[in-house]
Amino acid sequence: MNYYISIETSTDICSVALSADNQVIDCKENKDRNHASSVAVFVDELLKENNLTAKQLSAVATSLGPGSYTGLRIGTSTAKGIAYSADIKLLAVDTLQAMALKAAENFKNEKAVIVSCIDAGRNEVYSEIFDVNNAVLRPCMAELIEKNSFQEYFNNDYRVVFLGNASEKISKIIENENAVFLSDVLPSARYMAELTNKAFLEKKFADVAYFEPFYLKDFIATVSKKNVLK
Repeated sequence: MNYYISIETSTDICSVALSADNQVIDCKENKDRNHASSVAVFVDELLKENNLTAKQLSAVATSLGPGSYTGLRIGTSTAKGIAYSADIKLLAVDTLQAMALKAAENFKNEKAVIVSCIDAGRNEVYSEIFDVNNAVLRPCMAELIEKNSFQEYFNNDYRVVFLGNASEKISKIIENENAVFLSDVLPSARYMAELTNKAFLEKKFADVAYFEPFYLKDFIATVSKKNVLK
């Protein structure tokens, strides 16, 4: 059995999970935005409460991003420290893909696409699009949302499922009977277990010395100030 610690700090949620293979054993998280004082404590508590040491882990996973520069730096630094000191593997898990994997559980038998989003501030959004089997349909990009965004999916009569901390803002712009907004599916380490285990088994290891999170910040379009996120 492989044990993993997964760390998610891409937004104001600080989340750490302990998993065995694909299954989450325990998770600790808060929303006080004080990642620097919480993440290492959560790791220590999870290991002690489950009678494990860092050296018994197969790997430690960190959120790849996109998201908060400061949050991602804290999570990555903590994960690198654990990997180096315990001499275990470092893994990086796509923040948006982990959320999409969780949301897709409820849409497996439907004609749907999953639009996983993180609020980038002002009228800016990071988004990545997946099918119900978690395959990437469109890579992560930074964009401004307008009322006709994602129209190609609505035109094909898909249910378009928006999730993440930008979904509520998007719901104020996009009005379509096939749009579904899941504001309660947010970045969490508890959603990383399956992708963490998959990355480990496929030996997709990150370099402890050189790995950097995905700080996506280049926006692809300038649109009218009308009908964009406020």
